[in-house]
Amino acid sequence: MALTLDDIESLFRKKGDAQYSGEPVSQLEHALQSAHLAEEDGADDELVTAALLHDLGHLLNDQGETPSLRGIDDLHQFFALPFLRGVFSDRVLDAIRWHVDAKRYLCATRPAYWAALSDDSKRSLVLQGGVFSAEEASEFIGRPHAEDAVRLRLWDDKAKKSNHATPDLAHYLTRAQRCMTGAAA
Repeated sequence: MALTLDDIESLFRKKGDAQYSGEPVSQLEHALQSAHLAEEDGADDELVTAALLHDLGHLLNDQGETPSLRGIDDLHQFFALPFLRGVFSDRVLDAIRWHVDAKRYLCATRPAYWAALSDDSKRSLVLQGGVFSAEEASEFIGRPHAEDAVRLRLWDDKAKKSNHATPDLAHYLTRAQRCMTGAAA
């Protein structure tokens, strides 16, 4: 069943106050900060929407606080996709789907990237398959929308600031509505 914008808003209202795994922000704060960073970077509606929704799978597949501490990869990057398919374009879905692979890619291609990751991101990286080999990195960046996933990943990494002011959820849902597809629009 596809999610409507009302469903997405309700999900953030009901579960958005949950702590974002091992970070000083809630799930909603992280989503809003990610979208805000995308917006500040001049991203279009599709990428801002992907930034807002990239971790929606955590809310849909609640594995408790900091599942990586228990050795669990919740596969959040895939979990939301069936609920968003037909609602948003492949570009939005691919950026969400591949933001974890983008972390693996960045660790392989930017020597200082791994050191700047939070402890939870480092823990989850191991559970998510670890750093890409040179061959895997080359294959990844050749995928459609992989560059968008890398941009999203970089915003994701920075979206962990306590008490950081952003526009509200309604602001970003308006942007999301503008890029909805097919019958969902």
